[in-house]
Amino acid sequence: MAHSAVFALGPYAMTALLGVALAAGIGITAVGPGGVLLTIGLFALTVLPPASVAGTGIVTNVATGLLGAAAYLRSGHLRARHTRRTAILLSLTALPGTPLGIWLNGHTSRASFGLLLGALTAATGIMVALRLRRAVPHADAHPRFGDAGAALLGFVVAVVSGLFGLGGPMLAVPLLLAVGVPILPAIAAAQVQSVAISGIGAVGYAVHGAIDWAMAVLVGVPEMVGVVLGWQLARRLPARALGAALAGGLLALAPYLVWRSG
Repeated sequence: MAHSAVFALGPYAMTALLGVALAAGIGITAVGPGGVLLTIGLFALTVLPPASVAGTGIVTNVATGLLGAAAYLRSGHLRARHTRRTAILLSLTALPGTPLGIWLNGHTSRASFGLLLGALTAATGIMVALRLRRAVPHADAHPRFGDAGAALLGFVVAVVSGLFGLGGPMLAVPLLLAVGVPILPAIAAAQVQSVAISGIGAVGYAVHGAIDWAMAVLVGVPEMVGVVLGWQLARRLPARALGAALAGGLLALAPYLVWRSG
């Protein structure tokens, strides 16, 4: 606890980090990729190295994933057979994918971490923006992209999430949208995968001593408050508005991350 990066935070940085954590929680259940905001905040506002940024971020996603999955189970989106099947397939791929991502993180410098995070953020924003140009799938639509496709998608998401300390929705939701899954079922399935990725990732980073537990508590509390708020917003706002907010936010953040890595 005495070596936590929390004690190196000034008043401005701490206030900004708490605000980012709240926004991240809202984004997780409202649009999916909110968790990347926490990774960005930890990278930009603290002195944590890439491994600790990823490890601290991913451990908070265990709680937010459980809370998000419970919220979408309550709203009924996880009770649909197709959504449950997708969630299970995505989660199973976390077993091989997440450890590979953790290994890759150990071979990534802080500068490279920022550049890769910026590139991922931009690519995800562009993918969502392109998807918005097509018709938004009806909430009851059940696209069939096959079990193999779902497994491949889940593996890629798990590797990237393990590398950056994300829970999964950052990439899973845009990819599911790209293959025609409606936004709320996509977010619901991604919450379940988030629990699997975060649980495996938390163990992996803990073994390497790469989790700042005090920092995780500091950002985890407002993040969980945000999860509940985001779930409420997701059920009240139009799907196209959520997608537009997601794309705009990611595209706005990408240049900053590239600049910050320099």
